[in-house]
Amino acid sequence: MSLDDGTLSEQGLAPAGRGTVRLIACGALAHEILALKRANGWDHLDLQCLPAKLHLRPEKIVEAVEAAVMAAGDAPTFVVYADCGTGGALSRKCKELGVEMVEGPHCYSFFEGNDAFAAHAEDEFTAFYLTDFLVRQFDAFVWRPMGLDRHPELRDMYFGHYTKLVYQAQTEDPALDAKARDCAARLGLAYERRFTGYGDLAGSLQEVARR
Repeated sequence: MSLDDGTLSEQGLAPAGRGTVRLIACGALAHEILALKRANGWDHLDLQCLPAKLHLRPEKIVEAVEAAVMAAGDAPTFVVYADCGTGGALSRKCKELGVEMVEGPHCYSFFEGNDAFAAHAEDEFTAFYLTDFLVRQFDAFVWRPMGLDRHPELRDMYFGHYTKLVYQAQTEDPALDAKARDCAARLGLAYERRFTGYGDLAGSLQEVARR
């Protein structure tokens, strides 16, 4: 299966079946997880990504994760999702299934580091966040789902209470920086780029890889 954002959004990524530990992850995290696997030689971690578009319907995430965990059988399994809008339901389901998951309310938090994100959350309640994946897929995950391609006049209704767009960059990529700036301009928001790297995601996967 080709690792492009369109495929990851719609279909996800099937497990390769060679590793001894199964990672069940959001398709929006595939590039980052594979980069960490390559950099650290974690060949025993077998990545399976569910479609990133599940984030448009977070009530479906729990069911999809449960099905993937059950399909993994007896393989040690780690869920690479945060709460992701499930209202704690995903955490409860993972406990029921006896598997662990990444800590944090969402990827913006664990990319920045959950402690660091929480420390300034009250000062940034008017910030709109994008990651590398969401910058690349801005039209598919923000612009079109909100109807802004058809009704641009809705922009101020949706984003009138926001003051800035924060691009949490996982990589040093001038092209993504330029696109993120354009996203901010389209939303009428001030722009801030914040390099986070992989944040707590790296530590979580390192701990899993050691076991």
